[in-house]
Amino acid sequence: MASNGVLGDFAVPNILAAMLTMRSGDNAKKRVAMDFLGKFQKSKDAWTTTITILQTSTEGEAQLFAATTLKGKITYDLATQITESDLPALRNQILVLLKKYAGGPKAVRVQLCVCLAILAIQMQTWKDVLPTVVSALGNDVASHACILDFLRVLPEEVTEGRKITLSEEDLAQRTTELLAENAQQVVQLLIDYAVSSPSAAVNPQLFECITSWLREVPVAVVVNSPLLNAVINGLANDKSLQAAAECLGVICRETKDVDDNIATIQTLLPRILELRPRIQALADEEDIDGLKAITRVFADAGDSWVLIIAREPQHFRPLVDALLECCARDKDRDAIHYTFPFWYELKQYLTLEHYIEARLQLNDVFSKLVDILLKHLEYPSSDDPNELDLFDGDREQEEKFREFRHLMGDTLKDACQVMGVSECLTKVHNAIKLWRETYGSQATQTAVPHWQALEAPLFAMRAMGRMVDKNDSTILPQIMPLLVQIPVNNEKLRFAAIMVFGRYTEWTSAHPDFLQPQFQYIVASFQTDSQEILRAAAQGFKYFCVDCKDLLGSQVIQLQTFYDQILDKLPDPSKEEMTEGVASVIGVQKTEDMFKLLKLYCDPLVQRLMDRANTATDDAAKVALADQINLLTHFIQQVVPYMPAGAENPAVKYWEEVFPVLSTILENFIGFIPICERVCRVWRFMVISYRTAMTPLLAPLANKLAIGFAASKQGCFLWVTSAILREFSEDRELVNDSIAEHIYMFFEAQATNVLRVMSDLPPIDLPDVIEDFYRLLIDALLYYPHKLIPSPLFTPIFQAAISALSLEKQEPVSAALHYLRDLLTYGGQNPAGSADQIGATHNQLRQIVRALLLSQGESLVKQTMAGMMITFPRDCFPDGSGVLLGMFEILPAETTEWLGRTMQMLPAGTVTPAEANRLLVKIREKIQSSDFSNLRQVRVLLQDFTNTYRRRYIAPRDGLGQLEAARFHFSG
Repeated sequence: MASNGVLGDFAVPNILAAMLTMRSGDNAKKRVAMDFLGKFQKSKDAWTTTITILQTSTEGEAQLFAATTLKGKITYDLATQITESDLPALRNQILVLLKKYAGGPKAVRVQLCVCLAILAIQMQTWKDVLPTVVSALGNDVASHACILDFLRVLPEEVTEGRKITLSEEDLAQRTTELLAENAQQVVQLLIDYAVSSPSAAVNPQLFECITSWLREVPVAVVVNSPLLNAVINGLANDKSLQAAAECLGVICRETKDVDDNIATIQTLLPRILELRPRIQALADEEDIDGLKAITRVFADAGDSWVLIIAREPQHFRPLVDALLECCARDKDRDAIHYTFPFWYELKQYLTLEHYIEARLQLNDVFSKLVDILLKHLEYPSSDDPNELDLFDGDREQEEKFREFRHLMGDTLKDACQVMGVSECLTKVHNAIKLWRETYGSQATQTAVPHWQALEAPLFAMRAMGRMVDKNDSTILPQIMPLLVQIPVNNEKLRFAAIMVFGRYTEWTSAHPDFLQPQFQYIVASFQTDSQEILRAAAQGFKYFCVDCKDLLGSQVIQLQTFYDQILDKLPDPSKEEMTEGVASVIGVQKTEDMFKLLKLYCDPLVQRLMDRANTATDDAAKVALADQINLLTHFIQQVVPYMPAGAENPAVKYWEEVFPVLSTILENFIGFIPICERVCRVWRFMVISYRTAMTPLLAPLANKLAIGFAASKQGCFLWVTSAILREFSEDRELVNDSIAEHIYMFFEAQATNVLRVMSDLPPIDLPDVIEDFYRLLIDALLYYPHKLIPSPLFTPIFQAAISALSLEKQEPVSAALHYLRDLLTYGGQNPAGSADQIGATHNQLRQIVRALLLSQGESLVKQTMAGMMITFPRDCFPDGSGVLLGMFEILPAETTEWLGRTMQMLPAGTVTPAEANRLLVKIREKIQSSDFSNLRQVRVLLQDFTNTYRRRYIAPRDGLGQLEAARFHFSG
């Protein structure tokens, strides 16, 4: 690369100059250099240049770049740029480089080991891999490090990397040759190394190697060898503690099938229990990393052997006690989380009737665990009882603690299930009483001493809420009167009390005598400036209204006054919760009262909307208006009176009054997407909630939807169209035929508008519209197949779907694929629609679909294959293969031919003719069989092929070429 920025050839000086440019602050030059280096990495020259740099450069960054580039070349370009006869020379060059870098830098050495491992996988004629590597690297100390690195990366690359150009059969054979056939030799190498010197016995690389090979070597072989002693001893050495702990944990995990590993477990158990004194020693030394490592070992053993622990609790009790000790001694709460999965899994067994004896024997363990957790739940203490910032301003640490408490809360629930909720709540009750007896008299209006000891049991009680039987009449009646006396001047205590009340509203609904004191505590909590208290109070208010709505009916008028007064004071999420709450109460009132109650509650909201709309000139004000509109949806969802057919619905009567206001707001803010979406959401829920009762509003609603989409090109207008199509079609017996016909005509007009937009703009500019359009079409195809399939729009809709498959975003691609899969069923014997809807037209519809596939199917096959190999998000693979399977079911011979032509369009060098031919031969074998299960195997073949292709080629290097999707054009 010349100094003036002009690209030169790929000689070593130019590469090094480009790397130097990458460190500069000139972004323009950096972009040129990055492009230059990217082209270099794809070129054939990169082979010799990278090796030259590794042979001659003394700069670590250049060496690492060259080693990484060489790894990429071997992974992706070996089959297309290096002849088989040149492979031994390449191998020998890498071995020489490994010898050179055996002493470091470690990063370069590891990359070269990966290079050699990937080469070994692909170089199928190289049968003596291990002897060659060991012999070439020699027997000095530096070479040992290099050999260990190679041994570690080899199984990782074989089993996890696999982006290489080998067939599944060749890869399986090579896996056997490199791993299974070498396992015994590797174990002996590691044993010989482990006993060679004291330093070797505690080398972290040794343990990393053992860990890497444990998938390939029977675990009993390692456990019954000197390697286990090395691992156990490694836990006593600071240098090797982490690697040894990971290794021993993996050894335990490999014995998870306890019935197959009884003897190995019996060997491991006493060796692991030998480590228990280390728990206290590491805790006393305040060695946090060491305590975490040793806890992880015990947790891995417990997780792996939980079944046999439940079977033999007495024999394995020392291991359970060791885990309990890990929890108790973890003062900084850094290691305890490793034990949580164990307590959960143990709970799963102990709560089964079959393990009732173990449950009785281990009940005291869970009782002690609850005591430990209650202590760990406490906020850090402070000399100042008014100090609420207990993390020295470290918000990240505070957030970490809060998240951790919720994990502990889950483990508390596990303990509840083992011990019984009453015993757990008794512990909470005792903790509250202890605080009241010890510190209650010292609490004042300005300070609450040792509030942490009171807040922790409140949090625990909140965590147990879902476990409590709402009919409990023993412990909770004693606790609840204490909670309404919780000091309100401490923010964290008040927050905790509110959250408890909100969690126990189902219990309160069954014990109405306790309702008013709790509800008043919640209502009074709104008179605060604390945003956290406000959010908690709003959430608690919602739960009271939802769960106790029948008890609060007598207060529905007073609630409106409170709701109207407090609403503007709340943050937006709390407004939503308050609104959902009051709407729930209205929803259970007498039908004859609902119209006036909606007016009472919603008229002030509508007035707020009009006021905001008149003053919303900037984006912030418009967003606030959109959020206010959203509040109406809660009333629409909750206030749904049951009315006999033909009777006027009082809720719909009210929303008819509101409809012009919403329409005017929509017209005035048609260019602001959040407002469009909120108005459409309101209308969509009207259709879903009131269904055919919405008939009086259908005509004006359809008009607004058509105008709105044409003006805004936003998919939200299609949401409502879809709801109308679905809700009215599902209630056909209550829908006039002319209304159904008008609904379909409205749908066709909307579809025509969408197709025009898709013709004007590329799919990448319309992902949301495409997603909403094809979700609408799924409903249209299901409810109106007899109209949609013969329609002139049917073919352009299909073509637009193929065009949409070029996107790389999951939602629109998934929607298009779902539509195509449903569509393909109409070309076979089992269409997605019901027999009543299709009736005698089935054969006619099937012929139309088959004719469409004969003319357009090749494009569908090409784009689906391109997606599965290159562009689809991973979650779209099953639907993509489902589309291809549907094509093979309907047109097997034609689809095979189209697939063959698609394979020829793949970028040069990415698939060999032999691979393509092998796939097509196998597919033909399957489709020629009369066994339908063989046709299912075609889907497996395609998934395996596309997965292999995708592993090799993460992304096309020069675009999709002939696989690029054709641009959709619509002339309708």
